[in-house]
Amino acid sequence: MEDGAGAAQAAEAAARRSYGKLVAFLAARTRDVAGAEDALSEAFASALADWPVRGVPASPEAWLLTVARRRMVDAVRSRIHAEDAAAYLLLLEEVAEPVDDAGIPDERLRLMFVCAHPALAANVRAPLMLQAVLGFDAAAIGSAFLVAPAAMGQRLVRAKAKIREAGIAFEVPPRAAWPERLDAVLAAVYAAYAEGWSDAEGTDPQRRNLADEAIWLGRLLAQLLPQEPEPLGLLALMLHAQARRPARRDARGGYVPLAQQDPSRWDAAMVDEAESLLLRASRFGAAGRYQLEAAVQSAHAVRRHGGAPDWAAIVTLYEALQALTGSPLAALNRAVALAHAGDAAAGLAALESLAGLDDYQPYWAARADLLARAGRAREAAPAYERAIGLERDPAVRDFLQARLARLGER
Repeated sequence: MEDGAGAAQAAEAAARRSYGKLVAFLAARTRDVAGAEDALSEAFASALADWPVRGVPASPEAWLLTVARRRMVDAVRSRIHAEDAAAYLLLLEEVAEPVDDAGIPDERLRLMFVCAHPALAANVRAPLMLQAVLGFDAAAIGSAFLVAPAAMGQRLVRAKAKIREAGIAFEVPPRAAWPERLDAVLAAVYAAYAEGWSDAEGTDPQRRNLADEAIWLGRLLAQLLPQEPEPLGLLALMLHAQARRPARRDARGGYVPLAQQDPSRWDAAMVDEAESLLLRASRFGAAGRYQLEAAVQSAHAVRRHGGAPDWAAIVTLYEALQALTGSPLAALNRAVALAHAGDAAAGLAALESLAGLDDYQPYWAARADLLARAGRAREAAPAYERAIGLERDPAVRDFLQARLARLGER
């Protein structure tokens, strides 16, 4: 017999490891993503009732898959006449029972390309991947994409229905179809990484392991498409950021900004791999968003060899990124880079010309810093206060409050 807490921990661990893998496997033949999610949810509920009594099975994922498949079969039989359900049920029954967790094929990449199908609305493709492959709820996805949870939930429901009704093939498409789908897949992988990266201490169960999952998916894409530069660029970008994870907190858990990090705490092997990937991508002569962002990180990585970042080059990279994407975040980072390059007035002027970032914490943090650099302490103080109010991470709030206190001392 297993205690309830142990069973719950085992179920949570299985969800973190394999939620998307199980959904993708269940939906691979039926094309019913919503049905697969519902069945898997019921399987987890059954696990929480069964495992404390009977013990956690030797193969939790295989147990969950078996129960979920039975739930899908029951659901079909309850709503469709036998003659109409026969073909659907046959698809489920054709899936061989895996003998252990390793026997469950990983269909996540196929599911990602299903979610990126051009028949689906562009604004739902990346969110659908985050929900179906990584288990995000509509509230978390809505927050990431600045959409109300209810509206995002409706979009996701419609998209899953479209996959089922249109009979969208559950497959990695031929190379000719890559251009119209690849951007959405890369965006979803990067969004997943960003969510995991934002939990610096790895204490949020919802974000735990997301960074590693995103890097795994990035590696898979790079292996699948060795002649495409942007997957290489994305993987390089994520590895550069992940390499610095140990240096983002000091011994007391305090936030350490990039410029103050100890490069000896960076993962040297990971940085080397990122640099190699970026070099490979550059040989294609087709710079894209992720290559440019990775190049910015590479410019910071020179500090591990005792050099200083080339801020003029970083300004140029952000200008190229802004021209390519039209992103206000690229414009924000360009303004900050201008100030670091020695022209604080130009950086502040560029920052003040931006619009639509009133609720974006990095904007206010950057504004406060640039105003302080320009000697405009009276204006910097309320900007710091605004940034503190918008920040969710307690360690970053403490860092900004210390900056605000020093501003008062001046």
